[in-house]
Amino acid sequence: MLEPGAAIRRILDRLSDVAPLPPERLALCDALGRALAEDIVASRPLPPFDNSQMDGYAFRAADAVRPGARLRLSMEVFAGDAPGPSLPAGTCCRVFSGAPLPSGADCVEMQEEAAPEQAFVRFRRAAEKGRFVRPAGADVAEGAVALRRGAIVDAGAVGLATALGRFEVLVHRRPRVALLATGNEIVPMDRVPAPGEIIDSNSHALAAACLEAGAEPVLLPLARDERASLRAALRAARGFDVLLTSGGVSVGERDLVRSALEAAGARLDFWKVAIRPGKPLAFGRWGRTAVFGLPGNPASAWVTFEIFVRPALRLLAGLPGTGRTVLPARLSRAQEKPRGLTTYLRVRALVSRGEIWLDPLPTQQSGHLSSLVGMDALAVLPPRPGRLPRGARVPAILLRPLPGERDRE
Repeated sequence: MLEPGAAIRRILDRLSDVAPLPPERLALCDALGRALAEDIVASRPLPPFDNSQMDGYAFRAADAVRPGARLRLSMEVFAGDAPGPSLPAGTCCRVFSGAPLPSGADCVEMQEEAAPEQAFVRFRRAAEKGRFVRPAGADVAEGAVALRRGAIVDAGAVGLATALGRFEVLVHRRPRVALLATGNEIVPMDRVPAPGEIIDSNSHALAAACLEAGAEPVLLPLARDERASLRAALRAARGFDVLLTSGGVSVGERDLVRSALEAAGARLDFWKVAIRPGKPLAFGRWGRTAVFGLPGNPASAWVTFEIFVRPALRLLAGLPGTGRTVLPARLSRAQEKPRGLTTYLRVRALVSRGEIWLDPLPTQQSGHLSSLVGMDALAVLPPRPGRLPRGARVPAILLRPLPGERDRE
C-alpha cells in the first residue's frame, strides 16, 4: 500500500503532461476563481495622471518652504475635470480628492492645514514635495506586468484588469469531471427506494466537492454491478478530463469497476492507499482522462476526494496547491487508531488561548453521512503510534474559517 504523500506525488506527476488544461478567453466576471493563462501587461499607467490624494490645495513646494507661507488662489480643479493650464508660480490651486494636478504643482496640502484669506491661502506648515500627490503610474507603470500568468482571478484582479481596460482575459479551462456511481443497491434521487435500496448520495456530494475545487461536474447514469452496465457507463465517460467512480473498487465478488476500467483500456497506477477511511482507492490514466476509483462508503469517498482528487483538479485548472490551509493543532481527546494507517479524523475546531483544539465528531463511521456534516477540519493522525493522548499535536486541514470560543456559545 502506498503512503498518502507518495500517492499524491504519483498522481500529480502522472498528470504533468496534461496540466494545466488549455486556455479559453472569458469576460472578467466569468473568469472569477480561474487561473490566468497570460500575463496582463499595463497598456496605460495607473493612475493615468498626477492627482490629489486629499481635498485641499496644490502648489509648487518651492513656493512654500517655510511655515506660514501665503499664496494667491489662482484656479480650482475638481475630480473629473480635464487637466487645466500650467499653475502660475507663487500661486495655489483648489483641488479635491482624485482631481488632476495642474502642470507645475508638486505638492498638495490638506484643507485642515490651510487657512483661506480672501484671494489668498496661508499654509500652517512647510511644504514637502510629493506630499499627498498620487503620481501617474505610481500604482502600475505603463508596460509593467500588472497580473502574472498563474494568478487567480479574484475581486482585486477584476478591479485592476478593468482599470487597465481589459474586459476579457485568457484563463485555464475548468476540468470537466464525469461522476459515475456504481452498485445494485443505489437508485436516483427522484426514485423511491425499494427494500434493500438506497438513494445515490455520493454523486451529489462529490459534485458539490468538484464545484468547490473549481471543476465542472457531470453526473452520469448509475451503473449496476454488472460488466455490461459498466461497459455502457464507461462509454459515456469518454472525453472528460477526469472520471470519478464511487463503489466497486474493493475486493468483493461484485467489485468490478477496476476490471471494467482495465478492459476499457485504462492503465491503473495503484489501487490501495494506507489511510482510514478510504483504503480501497484506484488511480490511473485512460488516455488523457485521469481516473479515480473512490470507495462507496460516503465518508470514505469524500475523504479520498479531499486528499487525492482535489489537488489533481486544481493542478489541471492551473490553480496552486490544494487551496486548503494546514495548521498545527491539538486533540481535545485521546484517540485510538489502527497502527500503520494515516487516519483522517472529521473534527470540529476551536481556537482557545492561541491554539487550535480539535474535537472529533460523534461518529467516525465511514458509512455515516452525518459524519460529513459540521466539520471544521480534518485531523491528520500519523501511521504510528496506535494511540494519541489528549493534547497531542497533529496537523489540521482547515475546511472553513475557525470560530473562537465565543462563537461556539
